[in-house]
Amino acid sequence: QVQLVETGGRLVQAGGSLRLSCAASGRTSEIYTMAWFRQAPGKGREFVSALRWFADNTAYADSVKGRFTISRGSAKNADMVYLQMNSLKPEDTAVYYCAAMTHALPERYYPGDYNYWGQGTQVTVSS
Repeated sequence: QVQLVETGGRLVQAGGSLRLSCAASGRTSEIYTMAWFRQAPGKGREFVSALRWFADNTAYADSVKGRFTISRGSAKNADMVYLQMNSLKPEDTAVYYCAAMTHALPERYYPGDYNYWGQGTQVTVSS
C-alpha cells in the first residue's frame, strides 16, 4: 500500500505562483510513476504532469507546459513530489490530486492506470 497526502492548495491571483506538495509513504519502493491530475467542477480528471520514480523522465500536458514543473524531493525528502506552478491562470482552478502507479506501464496519462490517490487539494486562481 502507498499513502499520498497533498498540501499547498489555496487562493491565488492570476499570474501568481504556487507550489503543491505530495508526501508519499508506505511501500514507496514499489512506485513506478508519480503524477498530478486535476479536476475542475463539472469536468473529468485531467492529466497535468508525471515523473518516473527512478528515472529523470517527466511529462506535461500541453496546457501547462512551460509554466508547471514537477520534481521529486532531495535525498532527505525523497518521498516528496512537488508541482511548481507559475503564471497561473483562472482556468487552472481545480482540485489537484497526486497519484501513484506501481505497474511499469509506458503510458502515464490515464487516471485509470494509477492505483493510489491522495485526497486532493483545492487551487483557486482569481482573475
